[in-house]
Formats: sequence, C-alpha cells, structure tokens
Amino acid sequence: MKLFKTMVTLAIAGALSLSTAAFAQDKGTIGIAMPTKSSLRWISDGNELKAALEAKGYKVDLQYAEDDIPNQLSQIENMVTTGVKALVIASIDGTTLSNVLQQAKDSGALVVAYDRLIRESPNVDYYTTFDNFKVGVLQAESLLKGLGYPDKQGPFNVELFGGSPDDNNAFFFYDGAMSVLQPLIDKGVLVVKSGQMGMDKVGTLRWDGAVAQARMDNILSANYSDGSRVDAVLSPYDGLSRGIISSLRGVGYGSADQPWPIISGQDAEVPSVKGIIAGEQYSTIFKDTRELAKVTAELVDAALSGGTPSQINDTTTYNNGIKVVPSVLLTPYTVDASNYQKVVVDSGYIKADDLK
Repeated sequence: MKLFKTMVTLAIAGALSLSTAAFAQDKGTIGIAMPTKSSLRWISDGNELKAALEAKGYKVDLQYAEDDIPNQLSQIENMVTTGVKALVIASIDGTTLSNVLQQAKDSGALVVAYDRLIRESPNVDYYTTFDNFKVGVLQAESLLKGLGYPDKQGPFNVELFGGSPDDNNAFFFYDGAMSVLQPLIDKGVLVVKSGQMGMDKVGTLRWDGAVAQARMDNILSANYSDGSRVDAVLSPYDGLSRGIISSLRGVGYGSADQPWPIISGQDAEVPSVKGIIAGEQYSTIFKDTRELAKVTAELVDAALSGGTPSQINDTTTYNNGIKVVPSVLLTPYTVDASNYQKVVVDSGYIKADDLK
C-alpha cells in the first residue's frame, strides 16, 4: 500500500511538473503578417521567423496577404482581435496601417516592422532590417566592377530600375546606389540614354518582374534601336532582374555577338544565383534572412519579457514620418560568380543540388 501511495504521489508530481513546464513554454501568440508567397524570400522569412519564435515558447499565427492591402489589413485586425502579444509585420504598403496599429497599441500588443518600415504611425515599437542604404551602394559598386571601371573609362550606357514606391526600403536602395553612380553620370562616364532617373520614373510597383520587363522593352525600343548597346542595368531585386533579362534576351542579348549587360539584383534567390552561374545576371545582394528572423525573435522575446532589447544598433536613421523607430540593421553582402559558393552554398542558405 505504501509503495502504491508513493507511486501515485510521484505520478501526480510528474504530471504537475509537466503541466508547469508546458505552461511556462506557452508565452502567448505572435502574429506574423507577410506580404506574399510569390517571392521566395518571404516564404523563407516566414518559415524561419515562425520556427525561431516557436523555439522560444510562443505560438505563431503566420499569414500571407498575396500583395493585397485590404487582405493584409484584415489579417492584422483578426490577429489583434484574437489577442496576440506581438505583431511582426512585413507590410505591403507601409502607409496604410495607422488605424489597425492604434488598435494593436490599445490592446497592449508589441509592434515590430520587419524589413519594411511602417510609416506614418507612432505605434511602431521596433524595426528589424538590413543596412538598406548599403545594399544600394553594393549594387552600384558591383555594376562598376562588372564594367571594369576605373580601368575602363567608358562611357557606358546604364539604365536604372527602382523598387516599389510604397516600400520605404526602395528609396534607401536607390539613394545608396545613386550616391555611387550620380557622380559618374555627372562626369559622363555613365550615360542614362533613356533619361529616366528618380524614383518617380524608375519605381516598379509591387516589385513586379513583369512590369520591369515591359518597361525594359519600352526603353530598348525607344532608345537602343539605333544599334547602341546597354552596358549595365541597376536592378534592386532578383525578380526584377529576371524580367529585365527576359526583355534583353528578346532583342538578342546573351549571344556571342551581344553579351549580357552587367545586371545587379537582391535577395540571392535560387533562379538568380543560377543565372549568375550561367553568366546572365552579374550579381545579387545576399541578406541572410535566417539571421534576421533570429534577431527579430530575440528582440520580441526581450521586449515582451520587460527588458530593453540589446539588439538595437540604430536610433537615428529610420524616421517613419512621425517618430524615429529604434532599429536593428544587419549587414548585406555582394554575391557574384566568384564567391557564390562560399557565401550562399557553404553557409547552408542554398543547397548545392538546388543550383544544378
């Protein structure tokens, strides 16, 4: 009988212990709002961030809005209604969330802008991203390297593409690139034959590759039908680069007589890294989304635990129109044919088999 009581006591104690452990690991739910599954990088971001938060004991509500602004608003409103502890938002349009973020603030939810700054709202607590101005600098520097400047002095015909005007990052990318390119345009080393410069003219809504392809078609027919050559194209994102490449292929680029221009990119997407290996695209910018997800999860956990996140390393750069948002800026890296193996394959970001 004594042995039986002892066993019962141990069983109860064990059950209580398991219950306590399970309770300790149930820290509440985090809502993650991602823009679309049409870009490989956002799928990776969502999966990595969900796994990182779950590893810290949170439940996760991960939603993709497929670049539909009302859909994303509805998803975030539902997350707030269900009582999420925090929202991690990669916004489609960073200017449309003021009302729902006020609701989030009123409910006590933490708000983190993820890789896209949310504008015109005081209710953004933190921003996690990469050094986006440097991304543009690296893209421009890769174009010059591919052109052989300064050993080759040009002049070189260059065309410019920007990202989506409703994405704050697009302006940082463009401004970073132009900080390198504009002095050479002023000197005549670089020539923009189309005359299309400035985000109001070169922006590509929703980062749409088909839109970039159509614009490149128009540029070629209007400015290069005289037999002159496009030497380089500033492209801020791999999806746009692939659209631009399709346009160039359509008029004979990629042949022995008409080699590919130097074309930049961003996000190290598998099709574009394969394009770099094939010599179609010159470079891309690698932003390790695994690291961004890890840092964001750590920041969320620290903030919800009542601490000041130690990850913050920038408190001056990102003014969203109402406040300067404390930010975490990670380092981007240039990837080209000379280093893709080391940077994206050996690091485990891309599997070697996926590049075959």
